[in-house]
Amino acid sequence: MKEADLRAAKALQRIGWLILLGSLTLTGILGYTVIVGLWKANDGVTRWLSLIIVNLLWVACACWLYRNHNSLAKKTSEYRDALQKRQTAAAQLPLDTTSGLRVYREASLDVIAAYRAQASRNRRVHNSFQLVIITGSIVVSTLTAMNEGSNAALSIVTSSLSALVGISAGVTGYFKFRERGTTSQSTADDIEKNYNASGFQLGDYAAMEETPRLIHYAGTVERIKEEQRKREIQLEQSTSRDERSAQ
Repeated sequence: MKEADLRAAKALQRIGWLILLGSLTLTGILGYTVIVGLWKANDGVTRWLSLIIVNLLWVACACWLYRNHNSLAKKTSEYRDALQKRQTAAAQLPLDTTSGLRVYREASLDVIAAYRAQASRNRRVHNSFQLVIITGSIVVSTLTAMNEGSNAALSIVTSSLSALVGISAGVTGYFKFRERGTTSQSTADDIEKNYNASGFQLGDYAAMEETPRLIHYAGTVERIKEEQRKREIQLEQSTSRDERSAQ
């Protein structure tokens, strides 16, 4: 069981959920128009046929999601079993041997993937909040210009959007998602750089035998990971200082 296959199955599952939610939304809209008779067309057959087709779509999608959920659970279990077997086999090897160092070097690929996933997640969160801030600011400015104070509902919407923009800006500044994503990506790139250099005997790894080269690689990776932990602590401390200064 490969990790890429598991990611592909999860992506298909998410797409299926989006299709299901969209179909249910269309079902609600079409059902509403059928019940209250908002359609001006007199062709009732077309009206009901559209509703039936959409219902068949979400029913079929729900059935597919149910079957794919079982398949996804099986693939996840197989992937975890494979990881457990690999970890068990690696634990039986002494770390000071060449075989143990080889296992450590290959296991660092998982560390790289984890840091990159963390960086991507932080970037997505940061970009989402920035989108809310930018879009919300533009909408608030537009609504404020359109509303002269006579429309109470529009004033409530404007105030709510202003509060949402302020909260989003505060959350972004407090948790520093962009900085966290940058440090995680930098750590992943540094580890990958040393991984490739140790494999092709480049830079500091040139003209070194395999065992000393792997030992040097392990020490370098641990140093990079320690620097990443220090950067994370510094971000936490800067957040605490900002909170105290705000008080």
